[in-house]
Amino acid sequence: MRKKKLNIKFIIITVALFVIVGALLVVSLTQGTKGFFNKNKENSNNNANEKIPEEKEPVDEPVPVVETSKFKIYDTTTKTRPYAVMINNIGVARPLQSGLQDAYIIYEMIVEGGITRYLALFRDVKVDRIGSIRSSRHYYLDYVLENDAIYVHNGQSPQAQADFSALGINRIEAEAPNTGIRDKSLNVAREHTLFTTTDLLNKAYEKTKFRKETNKEALLNYVAEEVDLSQKEGAKKADKVDITFSNSTKSSFKYDSEKGYYLRSVNGKAHNDYVTKEQYHFKNIITYQVKNATIKGDNKGRQEFANIGSGKGYYITNGYAVPIKWKKDSRSSQTVYTYEDGTKIEVNDGNTFIEIQPTNQKLVIE
Repeated sequence: MRKKKLNIKFIIITVALFVIVGALLVVSLTQGTKGFFNKNKENSNNNANEKIPEEKEPVDEPVPVVETSKFKIYDTTTKTRPYAVMINNIGVARPLQSGLQDAYIIYEMIVEGGITRYLALFRDVKVDRIGSIRSSRHYYLDYVLENDAIYVHNGQSPQAQADFSALGINRIEAEAPNTGIRDKSLNVAREHTLFTTTDLLNKAYEKTKFRKETNKEALLNYVAEEVDLSQKEGAKKADKVDITFSNSTKSSFKYDSEKGYYLRSVNGKAHNDYVTKEQYHFKNIITYQVKNATIKGDNKGRQEFANIGSGKGYYITNGYAVPIKWKKDSRSSQTVYTYEDGTKIEVNDGNTFIEIQPTNQKLVIE
C-alpha cells in the first residue's frame, strides 16, 4: 500500500514537471525565441543581426584661421596703390599742415636752404584735407617707387622733371579745381595754400591709364603682436628722440607710455594738425643718416642724396630703440631694414615716421 502511494506521488511530480517545461517552451516560442535553455546562443544570434555602423576614417577638425594679414594701419589683403603726397614743411606753412595723422608712412628729408619736406603715404583711407602740397625733388622719387605709389605734387625741380619719364613715375599734378583746392582764407603766400582730398585724387586716378593694382609687397614687416624691443641686443631707453636736420629744422618725439606712441614736435613746438588741432603722434620711428651735398651749378642750392647703398640706424617703438641696418640696392628697390643679426625688423601695427638725416647732424636718443 505504501509502495503504491509513492508511485502515484512520483507520477504526479513527473507530470507537473512536464507541464512546467511545456509551459516554458510555449512562452519562449511566443516571444520569438528559441527556448529558455538556448538563451546564450540566442543572445549571440541577436548580436550578429544588429546593424553595426560603418567604421569611418577620422576627420580632422578645421583649424580656426586667425586673421593676421589685415592690420589697422596697412591692409595687406588689398592691392590698392598708395598716394605719396609731397608736403610743404617751411616754417610759415607748418601750422597749416593737414591730414598727416592718416598717413601710414611719412618720410622726412633735407632739401635746399636747410628745410625739409615730407612724403606722406595714404592708402585705403578717406581724408578731406591733405597738405599743403609743394614741388618735387628727385630723390623723393626713390621712395615713391619703393612703395609703388601714385606721386602727388605741385611743380618740380629740373632734376625731378628729367626723372619722371626716365623712371616711369605715375603722378598726379595737384592744382585747383580738379585735383586740388586753394584755401584763400589763409593769410599766407599763394604757394602755401594748395591742398587736396582723397576723393579728388581718386577721381583723377580713375581717369588715368595707370596700373590699378600694386606690384609691391608692404615695405615694412608688420606684426600683430606688440613688439617689445627691451630684450633685443643693444636696446636702450628711448623716451625722447631729437633729430637735427639743420640749424633751422629739428624734429623731436616724446614717448607717451599711457598711449603707447610718440608725440611729435618741430623746433620745440608741438606739431599739430590744422583741422583737428591735435598733436601728431606715431607708433614707430626709423631713423638713419645718409650723405647729402649741394648739386654743383644749381643756383637754388638743391641737394644730392647718397641714399643708394647701406648703413646703420635705429628702430624705435614702445619706449625703446635698437640698432638696425638699412640697405637700398637701387632707386626702385625697397629699402630693407634688419636687426644687426640680419633678420627683418618687426614693426608694430601703427603709423611710422622714417627720418633720413644728414650725416653731419646730431641724433639724441634718451
